[in-house]
Amino acid sequence: MAHAGFEPVETGEFDAVVIGAGLAGLYMLYRLRELGLATIVFETGDGVGGTWYWNRYPGARCDSPSLFYSYSFSPELLQEWSWSSRYPTQAEILSYINHVADRFDLRRDIRFNARVTTAAYDDARRRWVVETERGDRVSAKYCIAAVGCLSAGQAPKIPGLESFRGEWYHTGAWPHEPVELRGKRIGVVGTGSSGVQVIPTVAPLASHLYVFQRTANFSIPARNAPRNEQVERETKAHYAELWKAIRMTKGGLLAPPATAKALDVSEEERQRVYEERWAAGGSGFAGAFTDLLTDTAANDTAADFVRSKIRATVADPVVAEALCPKDHPLGTKRLVLDTDYFETYNRPNVTLVDVRKAPIQEITPTGIRTADAEYELDMIIFATGYNAMTGPLLSIDIRGQGGVQLREKWQAGPRTYLGVSIAGFPNLFTITGPGSPSVLTNMVVAIEQHVEWVADCIDYLEEHHIAAIEPDVAAEDAWVEHVNEKANATLYPLANSWYMGANIPGKPRVFMPYVGGLDVYTVTCNEIAAEGYRGFALTTG
Repeated sequence: MAHAGFEPVETGEFDAVVIGAGLAGLYMLYRLRELGLATIVFETGDGVGGTWYWNRYPGARCDSPSLFYSYSFSPELLQEWSWSSRYPTQAEILSYINHVADRFDLRRDIRFNARVTTAAYDDARRRWVVETERGDRVSAKYCIAAVGCLSAGQAPKIPGLESFRGEWYHTGAWPHEPVELRGKRIGVVGTGSSGVQVIPTVAPLASHLYVFQRTANFSIPARNAPRNEQVERETKAHYAELWKAIRMTKGGLLAPPATAKALDVSEEERQRVYEERWAAGGSGFAGAFTDLLTDTAANDTAADFVRSKIRATVADPVVAEALCPKDHPLGTKRLVLDTDYFETYNRPNVTLVDVRKAPIQEITPTGIRTADAEYELDMIIFATGYNAMTGPLLSIDIRGQGGVQLREKWQAGPRTYLGVSIAGFPNLFTITGPGSPSVLTNMVVAIEQHVEWVADCIDYLEEHHIAAIEPDVAAEDAWVEHVNEKANATLYPLANSWYMGANIPGKPRVFMPYVGGLDVYTVTCNEIAAEGYRGFALTTG
């Protein structure tokens, strides 16, 4: 593989430039090629895969079922690939993405080790000028940001980190060479999705594992299992209609739909439904009843059920109580799926440290000091999440008409039209951007919907000789208001979640994804396109 310094820098003119070679960037390239557009992709890493290229931490797995965490655009691809288990591991997803890149010969248009630093709109030429850290400078009519929602890893700013004499890692930037965990005293900071996957994987190897938890999280058993050949055969035989159905679900997943409200059924019936969904495993638990995300009393019944499971699983009642989430409704933070997470706290070599009670004061040369104790460590793993959704876009200096910076425009929070386009930034498209269903769905389904909509839009622009497209400010304002209104009709804003930007100091508190559902959203997008791109200003010439 050629590395930076060996590849000539790019200085040409293109029809389109795509930023990122993860699941979104690869499919965008495939679609733009189909339209006959000269396209170049810039990728920070030295391989394809995006999120699945960087997140190599122990236990990393997807929480959408593998049979539907895949592209649907190629019937042949769907038939020829087999997944090894219900929920695929990072390594398997990455090999799938590499297979796709090779199968469709996508690499020849991708420049690796090329981190985009600036993307600026040239008003006079109506073209985007994109520059990278290694010296590429290209111009293109269209710029598509496929930078991912969870790609800007966030290590906490704890004083003393630079003095630590052991090793430390962030789950989102795990080394590509093996990390020796065996026999070490390890501290894991954070108990969100990454932490819940890392902790049970590391515990059997560590001499002692200290888990530093600020916020307890709701977690449901994944019930991962090796692939079931009969299920696979049946799924593959009916993929065409299953994908149609999946695209018209709220979350891009085929879970049995809820029909009743939690409080409209008897206590026994409620328990029966919860037990059934708990036994089945997976994120379908949150869809047990229709009102779990809109009615606090209904949500309490589901939250109490999960807390009762935690208390029944964890032997030490004090530890069990600390692991019971009490500060947010179930499902308002990303519902975590786990394998033996709560069971891990029954191991004699695992200690839970409640940093809500005794906050971390500093990292010392030999470990972590909290308000009431010091913990000697050989290794620290930060499972502290991401500057989600806006972070990856704002890490690039993006400037629209008149040199206006996106950072400036989004100072009080992200503003988009449909999560795909931004007023004042003509011919710039964001794949699964803030204001779209994105992280509340099966990401691949959301990505395909966005990429196809953008490709169709570009096709329309080319066919009608349109030089530029951008949203009207009024349409953008109305969409932002609609996204907020939808969020405020739910329990989501009650949680200090990364959906709200609450994990990043100083980040504006705005609920970023669209909670109206992928199904409703897709219909809206299609109607807007069918009406000649209602809410957009189109410039001919």
